[in-house]
Formats: sequence, C-alpha cells, structure tokens
Amino acid sequence: MKPATCVLGTWDEPRQAATWLGERLTELAPRFDPDARPHTASLDLLVSSAADRLQWGGDVSLGFYLQRPSFLSLALVTCSPNRAVPELGCPVG
Repeated sequence: MKPATCVLGTWDEPRQAATWLGERLTELAPRFDPDARPHTASLDLLVSSAADRLQWGGDVSLGFYLQRPSFLSLALVTCSPNRAVPELGCPVG
C-alpha cells in the first residue's frame, strides 16, 4: 500500500529477502539503543523467522529504538499473493 518509491528492493525467494534484512540489522546494530539492543542470537532468530513467515505468504514488520531519539522500522511484504490482501498487487511490477 506504500508507493513504489518506498521499495528498497525486491527478491524472488524469501531467504534472499531475509538475508537483506539481516544485513540491514547488522549494519545498524552499532546504532541500537544500548538499553534496548537485541543480542546477535536474537537477530539471527529474527532473520530465520522472517524467512519462514515470508515463505507462507506472511509479512514481516520490525522496529528498534536507535541511539538519539530515533526509531528504525523495517518491513518485508509478500506480494505473490499476500495472505492478508490477496487481490492487492505489488507496488513494483
């Protein structure tokens, strides 16, 4: 439901999308709020869980507090078809 300009990437396989998610989390981990920083094992579990959820047509939405008053929001959306709204097309064709 977001415009195509908000899309940072598309992947044909759930594992590819989950790998991208893991790379973003690893890249941004130094900026996580120290009081709310997830452990590396937790991040690995999030990536694995994301791949599983995408595989069956579900979406993934994660959020983390970063240092300074910032919030990181990452989402992976299944488009072919999405279980919640199967008639909705992908924003990028």
